[in-house]
This record gives sequence, structure tokens and C-alpha cells, in this order.
Amino acid sequence: MKITPLDVGNHRFPSRWRGYDPREVEIFLEMVSQEMDELIQENRFLTEDLKKKSSELSDYKEKEQILKETMITAQRVSDDMKNNMVKEAQVIVAQAELEHDSIIRRAQDRVITLQDEIQALKDDRVRFREELRSLLRTYLALLESGEKGAVVQDDEADTNLRIMPARVRKAVE
Repeated sequence: MKITPLDVGNHRFPSRWRGYDPREVEIFLEMVSQEMDELIQENRFLTEDLKKKSSELSDYKEKEQILKETMITAQRVSDDMKNNMVKEAQVIVAQAELEHDSIIRRAQDRVITLQDEIQALKDDRVRFREELRSLLRTYLALLESGEKGAVVQDDEADTNLRIMPARVRKAVE
């Protein structure tokens, strides 16, 4: 059976002859009743405080769990971003290598084209020299043969001029 402070305060002991001093018993019971009341109040306060602290602890544990999950998620996102950046860098490098190869190929093609053009110009120069020498020999022969042979040889010179390339004719004329 639970005893309340009120039970202690209201409890009366029967009087007996040579028993306890009723006034002393009442004072003692009043002190015990007050002390019990204070202890009960303190117990209630501590119980409420414990509930409050337990609730706060639960909240903190929940927040801690949320923070852990957030940190894990942030780490995953960071790792994903890093992996994506590495992949993107690899793609950029691969594209740069392809473009490099393309540029090299175009440059090599251009070199070949320029070499072909240079060779064609060299061939044209050799041909032009030969044709110029032939033309100069013809004119020299004309000068040496005089007026009579000049008419026949002029026809040959005109023929040589017609078969020369246009740019060579312009240089000779």
C-alpha cells in the first residue's frame, strides 16, 4: 500500500498511558509528511525532466541520423561528381586526340599537295627553260641566217609559241 503525505499527516496514533508524547508524534508526522511531499514533488519534477531530456535525446539522435545520412549522400554526390568529371575529362582528351589526329592528317595532306605543286612548278620551270632555249636557238638561227631564212623560221617560232603554256607565252612576249 502506498502512503501519501496526506496519509502520514492524518494518521493518528491511539493514546496510551505511558505512550509517546502526542505532540512530539504529531510534529514528527508533520515533518515526515512535508519531507514526503517534497520528495514526491522532486520525483515528479525529475520524472518530467527525464521525459523532456529523453525526448531531446531522441530528437538529437534523429538529427544525428539525418546528418549521417546527409553526409553519406553528400559523399556519394561528391564521388559521383568526381567520377563524372573524370569521365568528362577522358572524353575531352579523347576528342582532343581525335582532333589532333585530324589536324595532323590534314597537315600531311596539305604537305603532300604542296609537294606535288612544287614538283609541278619545278617541272614547269624545266619545261619552260627547254622551250625558252629552243625559242632562243630559233631566234639565234634566224639572226644568223639573215632575211631569207627568217620567214621560214618565223613560222617555226610561231608554232613553238602556240604549244607553250599560257604563262610561258606571256613571259616570252
